[in-house]
Amino acid sequence: MKLIEGATVAPNAKVAIVIARFNSFINDSLLSGALDALQRQGQVSDDNITIIRCPGAYELPLVAQFTAKTDRYDAIIALGAVIRGGTPHFEYVAGECNKGLAQVALDYNIPVAFGVLTVDSIEQAIERAGTKAGNKGAEAALSVLEMVNVLAQVES
Repeated sequence: MKLIEGATVAPNAKVAIVIARFNSFINDSLLSGALDALQRQGQVSDDNITIIRCPGAYELPLVAQFTAKTDRYDAIIALGAVIRGGTPHFEYVAGECNKGLAQVALDYNIPVAFGVLTVDSIEQAIERAGTKAGNKGAEAALSVLEMVNVLAQVES
């Protein structure tokens, strides 16, 4: 039996982080968590990390697609926060963001981590950006590093 599992150490991985500016008070914490995980646990050097900012979560899939199309990166981490309000806007933004990022991963054969919080309240966002519920940016970073290693093993 052959077992393929990925480690989170990937020092040569080239990683792009696409991050929304909207809700930056949350997203900046997600970014800090992602960078810490990439550097400390993944041993990825600063030279191999590119941060790309865009207006909001709705725009993340297009930026991720353009990034993937360059073929300069081994993985993409998408970071943002969509906080439910009193209108259906939340469902449209969160749903299209999720669908678009998944499509980029499939179209370009590149790991794309969904580090976009989709929460009911600011309190829930704060909890997931580095307090009670951990840091979802760090989790997204570890996920793409593992996927880079898994896909490399599957390919070889």
